[in-house]
Amino acid sequence: MPIAFDPDDQIIIEQTVENRLDQESRYHGRPMPRNFSMHDEDFTDGSARPSKTKKKEAMHELQDLGAELVELSIGQLKRINLPENIYEAVRECQKITAHGAHRRQLQYLGKLMRSADDEPIRAGLALIRGESSAETARLHRLERMRTRLLEDETALADIAATWPGADLQHLRQLRRNALKEQEAGKPPKNFRAIFQVLQELDQQGATHAAE
Repeated sequence: MPIAFDPDDQIIIEQTVENRLDQESRYHGRPMPRNFSMHDEDFTDGSARPSKTKKKEAMHELQDLGAELVELSIGQLKRINLPENIYEAVRECQKITAHGAHRRQLQYLGKLMRSADDEPIRAGLALIRGESSAETARLHRLERMRTRLLEDETALADIAATWPGADLQHLRQLRRNALKEQEAGKPPKNFRAIFQVLQELDQQGATHAAE
């Protein structure tokens, strides 16, 4: 037998639902739709704002970026399009020797970095890093060439092939003197001179190639 439904009961139910929705609206501080339903995702933070952890990580990353700027030479700094206040803060940090003051200046630099467009700075640093890596590889190549020359005089033939204008007689004499220094335990004056000569030859070769 079907249960009779009193219209007055329907009115009471609707009023109860409306009251409940009004309470929810006041609790959340914004109007709530009449077709509102609670789901698990409603209890999660759907906000687009970054969390405190991510903000902290971003702050540390910018401070590390500032610390990398401090390690650059003045010439390298001028190649990066730095805002004036950041450039001055970097230069000031480079002058500070006291550990505590240096750390505070780095923190201040990181704070300045937060209000700057960091993309051009990152691009400039990436370019300088690439050049530094290439320079390091070049120096290692010259060091290996010097080691080969000390171990075997026939390495002079490779030097002549690589740099046709090399003064082989001068390099041969430097090699002999460097070996005598090693045997006598003297300061490596000629050892260093060999590297200097190789470096000059390499730079001259690069200049001629560019022309």
